[in-house]
Amino acid sequence: MGNDMNNQQPRRYRSQDWFDNPDHIDMTALYLERFMNYGITPEELRSGRPIIGIAQSGSDISPCNRIHLELAKRVRDGIRDAGGIAMEFPLHPIFENCRRPTAAIDRNLAYMGLVEILHGYPIDAVVLTTGCDKTTPSQIMAASTVDIPAIVLSGGPMLDGWFEGELAGSGAAIWKGRRQLAAGTIDNEKFLQIAAASAPSAGHCNTMGTASTMNAIAEALGMSLTGCSAIPAPYRERGQMAYETGRRIVEMAKLDIKPSSILNRDAFLDAIVVNAAIGGSTNAQQHIVAMARHAGVELHSSDWMEYGHKVPLLLNMQPAGKFLGERFHRAGGVPAVMWELEQQGMLRSERATVTGRTMRDNLAGKETHDREVIFPFNAPLKEDAGFFVLKGNLFDFAIMKTSVISPAFRERYLSKPGQENIFESRAVVFDGSTDYHNRINDPALNIDEDCILVIRGAGPVGWPGSAEVVNMQPPDALVKRGINWLPTLGDGRQSGTSDSPSILNASPESAVGGGLAWLRTGDMIRVDLNAGTCDALVPQAEWEERKKGALPAIPASQTPWQEIYRSTVGQMESGACMELAVPYRGVADNPARHNH
Repeated sequence: MGNDMNNQQPRRYRSQDWFDNPDHIDMTALYLERFMNYGITPEELRSGRPIIGIAQSGSDISPCNRIHLELAKRVRDGIRDAGGIAMEFPLHPIFENCRRPTAAIDRNLAYMGLVEILHGYPIDAVVLTTGCDKTTPSQIMAASTVDIPAIVLSGGPMLDGWFEGELAGSGAAIWKGRRQLAAGTIDNEKFLQIAAASAPSAGHCNTMGTASTMNAIAEALGMSLTGCSAIPAPYRERGQMAYETGRRIVEMAKLDIKPSSILNRDAFLDAIVVNAAIGGSTNAQQHIVAMARHAGVELHSSDWMEYGHKVPLLLNMQPAGKFLGERFHRAGGVPAVMWELEQQGMLRSERATVTGRTMRDNLAGKETHDREVIFPFNAPLKEDAGFFVLKGNLFDFAIMKTSVISPAFRERYLSKPGQENIFESRAVVFDGSTDYHNRINDPALNIDEDCILVIRGAGPVGWPGSAEVVNMQPPDALVKRGINWLPTLGDGRQSGTSDSPSILNASPESAVGGGLAWLRTGDMIRVDLNAGTCDALVPQAEWEERKKGALPAIPASQTPWQEIYRSTVGQMESGACMELAVPYRGVADNPARHNH
């Protein structure tokens, strides 16, 4: 495979239809003319050298990706040295922490915008600059839809955060501080100090939140150079990786190595396995499914259990473990974790990657030298660390992250003699996060350790955009007693940095008639992890009677895009894709009409 992929054959690039088309010399003149105004020459554009796009995700409004404003310079150097011509262009910004009502609505919008750019402009290949959660899947989705050569350049995590001598991980420090605030052990000012300490440099989350997860997944899929994802943003190696990525995409353009030659079912099954081994974010479920669907690869909901559940947790990194991104990088990053899996035959590694070599070749010699961070396969942090997939009368599909189940949570809820991994709890139902925040400390709800907190109206249609609100904190009174977690359930998401073992991504959501719509406070819910079920213990006749009522109200759309999003989005189980977009594939093969 390596020799075939690196056997260069001269070819005509799609950009030559713009810049070197004797059959439409008038159009060629029109296309060339305006590029002259910043100093590029006609000879460059007509030289037969590939035009390489740099999809720029960095901006002041996207601080997690802002490093790419600098990294793009090194990418340009690599492109020029390898014989390509760089053209940098902006992407729609996506920033998880700050975008309201949720950044989830922007993944599909950024995807759609990038598809139009790659299809309608003279770009032969593209460097995808990724970082914050959804910038990675949105760009890979678009690259698959267009199917021109593409490579992922991660921006990298922040340096490790520290506060009062302890590691302060992005997101994880917030959730810990929030509990301390509720318990009355810190004040507001110290809470803000903890939050600030967790973000010490340029880069995305330094925990194994969704950002680190999705960049790791890009590498596991074979879409980035080996070792790319975990290099901290400020490290010199990050700039070096940017340069090498620029060089490599030119070679990929010459060889026409496209996403369709890399993103097959084996690649996505390996991504599921790697996600479990690194303690990856629950948000990976919808993003992996979305990327697979846009690549024309069929994944099944059962694949998460069949291929991903009985995978050990190997990475000792917050929130499932102890360390942060710098130590992970020095321990060998994603290749070192995948090496462990490869040695045990857990991967399908005889597959193509952007390096021009097989994944097996990429992983050769990548064993870690830091066994505090990356554990041996046969002596892991946890056995069976993948997601549980659940179903029942409340939903057809939901997941639960097992790698963050603490010993205290397991002892309280999952260790009843004779009923191990089974619990029953009284539901306390909230309609959205405003309702939760307004009422969580209401004594009238009588919330105790035998309750399960349920939030609905938080899915793709209901929010809109599936919000990170399921990791609900118990009432302050319980936190002061040392009860930091209650079982939680919802049709939205939770932050990948959260250490809450929530049941989330429930599909179908309440806004479209899923079972959570008919649940009431006081109902008993039975969760059976052995059988993979989650049910409201309500008589069937009463359940059917409730279904005759109206669905819970959802907020009106506030912008045109929110309305478009709601009218086109699917459910979390199927990736929350823009459903009308999924059939479009390989659109670069059908060039757009000339514009004059």
